[in-house]
Amino acid sequence: MNTSAAARVCKSICALVVAVLLLLGPLLFLSPRSAEALTTESVTARRNEDGGDAVIGDKPTRLSWEGRVGENEKVMQIVLVFPEGSRLADNAELIVEENIMDDPLHPYVDRTIKYTYELTNQRLIVNFEDGLRPNNKITIRIMGFIFPPVTGDYFVNGTYIDDKGVSHALDPYRPISVIAKTGMENFLEWLSAQEWVKSWNSIKFCNTFFNPIRAVASIPTVVGGWLISIALVAIGFPLAIPVGLGIAFLRMSRFGLLRLISSIYVNVIRGTPLFLQIYIAFLGLPLFISGMDNFTTGFVVLALNSSAYLAEIFRAGIQSINKGQFEAASSLGMNAFSTMFFVIIPQTIRRVIPTMTSEFILLFKDTSLLAAVGVYEMMMFSKIQSNLTGSMTPYVVAAGFYLLVTLPLTRVISIWEKKLAATDGKVSPPEDKKKKPATKPATKPATKRVGLFKTIVPESVEVAGVRNNIDVEEANRKPKGKTYGKS
Repeated sequence: MNTSAAARVCKSICALVVAVLLLLGPLLFLSPRSAEALTTESVTARRNEDGGDAVIGDKPTRLSWEGRVGENEKVMQIVLVFPEGSRLADNAELIVEENIMDDPLHPYVDRTIKYTYELTNQRLIVNFEDGLRPNNKITIRIMGFIFPPVTGDYFVNGTYIDDKGVSHALDPYRPISVIAKTGMENFLEWLSAQEWVKSWNSIKFCNTFFNPIRAVASIPTVVGGWLISIALVAIGFPLAIPVGLGIAFLRMSRFGLLRLISSIYVNVIRGTPLFLQIYIAFLGLPLFISGMDNFTTGFVVLALNSSAYLAEIFRAGIQSINKGQFEAASSLGMNAFSTMFFVIIPQTIRRVIPTMTSEFILLFKDTSLLAAVGVYEMMMFSKIQSNLTGSMTPYVVAAGFYLLVTLPLTRVISIWEKKLAATDGKVSPPEDKKKKPATKPATKPATKRVGLFKTIVPESVEVAGVRNNIDVEEANRKPKGKTYGKS
């Protein structure tokens, strides 16, 4: 009996201990640990690829390290260990800043921090005389840092020493991706070493508006934006053609309500700036159509704007067709629909193609306005490159790509209009400048016999010549030996 009672007491005690462990165990494991004196917040490298956003090895860049001191802690030394194979440029520079976080909403930078440092190709050692204060941020920038020339992911590790003299390892941070030099980078280095490029860039105006190195470097980026601009107008303009043709029919409708609605649409679109229409579309359409990206919104607003102008172009073209075409088609038994789409529209399109091409050119240039609302087209890419390089050269390169489309189309319009005018009988077709007009061979003055005498008819006087020829022929037909006149 005593044995069974003791067994029950032991079981009760064991159950109680297990219950206590189950209740207090999570609290023991989740209890806050002592914060480290210094934590790494970011390790970054500034992109140094001309015309791109990559970090190139074997080329100077800026390495930045940011950390934060823990509460009630103090840091006396920071050591950063660089990747193997890294080195420093001849003009390398170190910048150390302490961000005072007494007021987290209004931090400020203290550049008067007292420190000494030792900077080599392998590591950086920074000793702080008064130590870094608790809860403050520390920023270390190395200007002119060069990563290894091999493609790979590189870590920047290190250690720090607190105010008690204890050394700790810095938290590992994500690596920095570095790529090897590309063919473009090697070409740009060769170009920058040319004497004529140095002489050209020595002129401030030339260096600002057309730096050869910046121009070549920006071409890949600008070409990407150029293709996007062409895609915007290549999708938007074909969409505008049927819409504009439909509105043109409404403008010529017999029903006054349809004419009123189409007139309001055309006048509002043509009477307001495209820039304003872009803002309204980008701020208003997402409220009604969710999931519409910037590219889709861009070509939709371009199509709507161009449709109003195309409607007037089509209307003018249809009304320019002679009414006899309608009457002839009606006499052949064709209805109004067949007459319009098989007789009138083909002639209209032939006449309005030059004007439509002009509208296409205007719409292509207007794609640059989409950069104001964040569409990544040619103007936006040029703006990014200009902000990164501090040069106007990317804008000049973009202007060249705009002309690459507009100038050939303008020439095509000119040739088409001349041929169209020649076909309609308005002007004579253009002559070949290389082909010289054939010269008439010199001829003797024409002579006619009148009785016993010869009469010379001058060729320079056409009317008189005709009259003289008639008189001479009449005289030859008169019988000889007879006298005419008064008896």
